[in-house]
Amino acid sequence: MAPTIQRTSPSAPGKAAVLAKNDNDVVIVAAVRSAMTKGNRGGFKDTRPEEILTGVLRAVYTKVNLDPALIEDISVGNVLPPGGGASAARMAALHAGIPVSTSIATVNRQCSSGLTAVNLIAAQILAGQIDIGIGAGVESMTFGFGPAAQPDGWSEAVLSHQDAEDCLLPMGITSENVATDYGITRAQQDAFAANSFQKAAAAAKAGRFRDEIVPLKVRWVDPKTEQVKEVTIAADDGIRDGVTAESLSKLKPSFKKDGTTHAGNASQISDGAAAVLLARRSVANRLGLPIVGKFVAAATVGVPPRVMGIGPAFAIPKVLNQTGLTADDIDFFEINEAFASQVVYCLQKLGLPHEKVNLNGGAIAIGHPLGMTGARQIATGLNIAKQTNKRIFVTSMCIGSGMGMAAVFVSEH
Repeated sequence: MAPTIQRTSPSAPGKAAVLAKNDNDVVIVAAVRSAMTKGNRGGFKDTRPEEILTGVLRAVYTKVNLDPALIEDISVGNVLPPGGGASAARMAALHAGIPVSTSIATVNRQCSSGLTAVNLIAAQILAGQIDIGIGAGVESMTFGFGPAAQPDGWSEAVLSHQDAEDCLLPMGITSENVATDYGITRAQQDAFAANSFQKAAAAAKAGRFRDEIVPLKVRWVDPKTEQVKEVTIAADDGIRDGVTAESLSKLKPSFKKDGTTHAGNASQISDGAAAVLLARRSVANRLGLPIVGKFVAAATVGVPPRVMGIGPAFAIPKVLNQTGLTADDIDFFEINEAFASQVVYCLQKLGLPHEKVNLNGGAIAIGHPLGMTGARQIATGLNIAKQTNKRIFVTSMCIGSGMGMAAVFVSEH
């Protein structure tokens, strides 16, 4: 299978239709995120995921003074859910002041879970099932990541299928497979990663993340004194200033002795949450709600599990083709940086210029709370569009076990 971005698609809407405003559009009323903090060491290390989720759910509807009783359904992406996931998300919604009459579900499509949650709410609005809903994502890799999250075994019959067995490959090994199969060098990966850190550090210094982040007050235990403090977490704490390709070149490979993937060119283990409030345009207008953007379309694809990172190279052409857009129509891309190897490959394969991708850095520099990322990218994308006066953007990510997802949005700032 070869990813191709078609230049024309007579049956698809095209740029003019994507920018047009119709009563039945799925619009974004608000999109917010928490800060992303280092797993086990950062600002949310003592905060359970349902508490972080509570903060963004409350913020996304109070920001626009929406009566929470009008929220009809909520979908929450969560990859490592406590207690099966649904109860924790329901608890968070109730604690956020959303009434018992509002339903909720959790969804797990690995790293695209947050975007999948938004897509599910958008689909319900388009189908006429609801008028207002929230798509969200949350992850505490402090509390959910590691050996405790692993099952005690797998079916031998299922594992006899090679692709099925490859779904269990460590993500770092899939990164090494991408680098080996497609000739992505260590130098290319380190250069890309360093650029991500540099862009994120510059954005943080300039305050460019401030408008998308909801400050949250939490309890934090000082690891040196064990004193419990109340702190406000309002900034990503994984961003490092002064990172260069040369400094990254000194790090040892993490997954293979002669490998190219290491702690500095892979996404960070992080904690955080994000929420996107969606509505039918006619309803948002009737209620006097602000409209900051439009959900246009989303697409998913499957790829070989052993090279799961190539997913965006196939998902992006699919969503562009179904909307009649070309790569040139897209003002910028937010592509999740699971590993530098896979993003470098995807950019090469699709012919995308680096200067149009992850304008404020990506997951290598700021973190990748698994269930949060798909919703976080929307908040980030809308923020970037407003700051740069851009309109159409694409979000995308690879997905563990071999998939990709991508979506098209329009900023209406």
